[in-house]
Amino acid sequence: MGTGQDNSEDTWGAQDEAGARVAVRTLADLARLAGVSTGTVSRALAGKSLVNVETRERIQALAREHGFRPNQMASKLRSKRTGVIGIVIPLGHEQRQHISDPFFLTLLGWLADELTESGYDVMLSRAIPDGTRDWLERMTGSGMVDGVLLIGQSDQFEVIEAVARTYRPLVAWGASHEGQIHCAVGTDNLAGGRIAAEHLIAAGARGLAFMGETKGIEIEERWRGASAAAAEAGVPIAHIPISLASDDMGRQIAEAARSADESIDGIICASDLIAMNVLHCLREKGRSVPRDVQVIGFDDLPLASLTVPPLTTIRQEIAKGAQIMVEKLKARLEGSPAESVKMTPLLVVRETTRAT
Repeated sequence: MGTGQDNSEDTWGAQDEAGARVAVRTLADLARLAGVSTGTVSRALAGKSLVNVETRERIQALAREHGFRPNQMASKLRSKRTGVIGIVIPLGHEQRQHISDPFFLTLLGWLADELTESGYDVMLSRAIPDGTRDWLERMTGSGMVDGVLLIGQSDQFEVIEAVARTYRPLVAWGASHEGQIHCAVGTDNLAGGRIAAEHLIAAGARGLAFMGETKGIEIEERWRGASAAAAEAGVPIAHIPISLASDDMGRQIAEAARSADESIDGIICASDLIAMNVLHCLREKGRSVPRDVQVIGFDDLPLASLTVPPLTTIRQEIAKGAQIMVEKLKARLEGSPAESVKMTPLLVVRETTRAT
């Protein structure tokens, strides 16, 4: 049996400095209890460094003790912020490519982790550009997001540039060029393509093929880097357009294999997913990798080390890139400058290429 005492009042209220019972339902109630201003309480609950650590921790402890939760909607209305970041995947160059593409999922996962750990919610959109800027302006002008992250630029560089002239909280994954307006974070694709070709040539390849559709900015740069390295070494290189859409990729690679020049003994793939399909096709044809044909991918996705044999590839620092993208976006949301970043690609040698 209980004592007969009703302690429910302790759940809903507390004593102020004068000993009077107060209910803790608003910022003002918590401020009276803590003996500070409502502005200090608001900043402390938001984790702002403007409030010293001791005061901030004391206010946060009081809020937890009395089960106080600030009215998030009212806070967002006052700050004119939604707390939501839009993530858009533009597919102007490859409209049949899916969000389930392993590269998209990997980068999306890292971005979502970074955003949610920063207190943001995420709105995801797969955009099929229609020749106008509407696909991007529908998101930036919706009033539903505080900023936008683009997973890739597709063939939409000029559209992104045009929108960025008036919409600053916009950061893209992908290539960057001197003088561009929008902030982009990505890999030096030109260097990555060159590294891939140079590695194959050093490992004894005497006829190269580059597999990948070059309508998108990044893959076009990979092709240019690879072809330049091959030309300098006097090694022939063929370009074989391969779709990034998984529905078409395997069929196109099989067709290319049937008609491929037998002198090709080194294949540079524009993505790890293409490389995985190439390995499957070569195995079906009874060709040994890397003895007969060497294969190198691009991305270094988690699956790359699990292929048979494990895939040599060009690593993009996807996790680091996602972190930088969110940092740049937050800087732009606060009105600070945020310049583009070009990360250095890294050759990861596994077992689909020979030793150099």
